[in-house]
Amino acid sequence: MADISAQLVKELRSKTDAPMMDCKKVLVETNGDLDKAIDLLRERGLSKASKKADRVASEGVISIQIADDFSKAAMVEINSETDFVAKNETFQDLVAKTTQAVFSKEITTVDDITSLDIQGTAFNEFLQANIAKIGENLVLRRLHTLKADCPLTIINGYVHTNKRVGVLIALTCTKPESKEATIDLAKKFAMHAAAMKPQVVSYKEFDDEFIQKEKIALIAELEKENEELARLKKPLHKIPRFVSKKEITEEIIKEEEQRLKEELKAQNKPENIWERIIPGQIERFIADNTLLDQRLTLLGQFYIVDDKKRIDQILAEENKKLGDSIHVHAYIRFELGEGIEKQKTDFAAEVAAQMG
Repeated sequence: MADISAQLVKELRSKTDAPMMDCKKVLVETNGDLDKAIDLLRERGLSKASKKADRVASEGVISIQIADDFSKAAMVEINSETDFVAKNETFQDLVAKTTQAVFSKEITTVDDITSLDIQGTAFNEFLQANIAKIGENLVLRRLHTLKADCPLTIINGYVHTNKRVGVLIALTCTKPESKEATIDLAKKFAMHAAAMKPQVVSYKEFDDEFIQKEKIALIAELEKENEELARLKKPLHKIPRFVSKKEITEEIIKEEEQRLKEELKAQNKPENIWERIIPGQIERFIADNTLLDQRLTLLGQFYIVDDKKRIDQILAEENKKLGDSIHVHAYIRFELGEGIEKQKTDFAAEVAAQMG
């Protein structure tokens, strides 16, 4: 059996917010494997997502530039060591010039910045000069450029006021007269995505293995919450049969329709009103059984402005109104510092070292 240190238990707790004794128990069961321990806690409903806010850097800004005709857009993330520097005029000028250069040169990856120059100066030299001037390490961490591949694709985006979250969305329509409405729709979807953090556009991007793994964790989470709700004598969560629309086949929908008909018949409801009741019940069935889509997909989430409708329903309504078939062509979301582990520092040791 592996020797489970207090530090390892503390690290698992900080990443999952699970009780200390449960953290130690699963670490023993997984022989000290942190990733397996996280999975095991999720399967037992003892952990939600990892607490990213406690372990990522939060310094720097997200910046975007969008073409006047919405045919192209660029987004960059530039990190600094402190949030104080992010408000510095020199840093803001660096961000503006870098974003403009990425946009105009249509740079698609950080690896391509060797071809980038800022007003005749190679980008790396420009960056080093600003590092010397500002007195902090600065990093162009990532970037993305989206370009319309046809005249009916528009690209719009949104950066939150704190410049910590940015989103680019490309929508494609089929009618030139729909472009103005599509531009507005893309902006609204980008603002929604900034707040609600979808990871992908659609459930179609999930593979079966991912869905099954997440289903185990999600159901365990709901069952665990039900224990507390039962204790408080509050309504319990429904435990779903499915968690994604990818699992719900036409056969399953037909089975559910038949079950509803039998239920209505047993309630002596007149058959002539069934067709008004069943569609709403089917919609409720889909909502109850697509919790994974609602958490992780843009189209499956309930719209932040109207939480009675999913984004795919908003899109369908717009298409019906315009007589078009607008679809999401691309989606990119940056959140400042996501995935960067914060450096652990010993403040007392730093002060002692400086005094020595």
